Amino acid sequence: MTRAALAAVVLAGALLATAARAPQSPVDEARLLSDEPAPTLGDYRLFSDAAARHPNGERVIPYDLNTPLFSDYALKDRYLFLPPRTKVRYRDTGALDFPVGATLVKTFAFPADFRKPGEKVRFVETRLLIHRKAGWVPLVYVWSDNQNRAVLQRAGTRVAVAFTDAAGEPRRIDYQVPNTNQCKQCHELAGATSPIGPKARNLNRAQTYPLGRDNQLDRWSRLGLLTGAPESSAAPRLPRWDDPTEAIEGRARAYLDVNCGHCHNPQGMASNSGLTLTFEETNRSALGVGKRPVAAGRGSGGLEVSIDAGHPDRSIIAFRMASTEPGVLMPQIGRTVVHAEGLALVRAYIAQMRSGDTRGPPRTGPGHSD
Repeated sequence: MTRAALAAVVLAGALLATAARAPQSPVDEARLLSDEPAPTLGDYRLFSDAAARHPNGERVIPYDLNTPLFSDYALKDRYLFLPPRTKVRYRDTGALDFPVGATLVKTFAFPADFRKPGEKVRFVETRLLIHRKAGWVPLVYVWSDNQNRAVLQRAGTRVAVAFTDAAGEPRRIDYQVPNTNQCKQCHELAGATSPIGPKARNLNRAQTYPLGRDNQLDRWSRLGLLTGAPESSAAPRLPRWDDPTEAIEGRARAYLDVNCGHCHNPQGMASNSGLTLTFEETNRSALGVGKRPVAAGRGSGGLEVSIDAGHPDRSIIAFRMASTEPGVLMPQIGRTVVHAEGLALVRAYIAQMRSGDTRGPPRTGPGHSD
């Protein structure tokens, strides 16, 4: 069973539990839109329980992504709060168009044993991305040791996390909770803060609901939460990075898009690098094939090009993904350990390239509902 499948088991259980619970006081929309952040996550009433396991009402909507950002192996619970009488507008590319008041909620958690992902789960942090009139605002809340409250943390912090991984090996991680500026850095697009994950191509997947499985985009459209969307079969779809039935090039490109493309794009923080790792990019040089770095330094590891087709050991991208050294590792924020499985995928993608190959990357495929 893949890590994504394990997470789906946990989510399915949460959804079934949610169906049996009635909301208490409604979500505090005024608090979400206030310039003064609430001191605790519970003050927003996004969840009907103090432990934030049960979303508060039908407007707090769980969702999942085809390919998520890697964050030191953390499992993630994702929710969208959509204010009453509002809708999300569909876009083929980029993040969906969310109304003012919409709030993206993401909790980072570690089970004691990844072979039993639904047992002894420890919440570490919950991040909010709130769409206010002036733009998107990131906030971070860190969970207490007794798991009964999450407190606002602007300055960032480190949390010691211990768990047994999926292979049965004990692991210890010095998990880094980002500060507000780091949140803005990753989410910056054309000088403004923007969501990263909830794009049509990444949401175009089946999800498990209390009454069965359904495609997220189709379900949101039928419920009147999403407007302007085509049928999921006609919408773009990002490959799942860990699905071995999908083509390796598409999987690796999806992984690089989600983990690197938010900075490495013409409007992102790393635009001056000339390296574009978004899924839509078709120029092989912009994707790094045979491309020399704009500024060589120790981050290059003495290597000459971002991707040396057929040679992962001679490719800067693989070198930086394999590092945990500050100033060398990529991504620079969001991980403290090497993602062994993601690195292996990207290395295999580079290894199967032919130096004279002029093919462009795979285009976004049609959606499906699994």
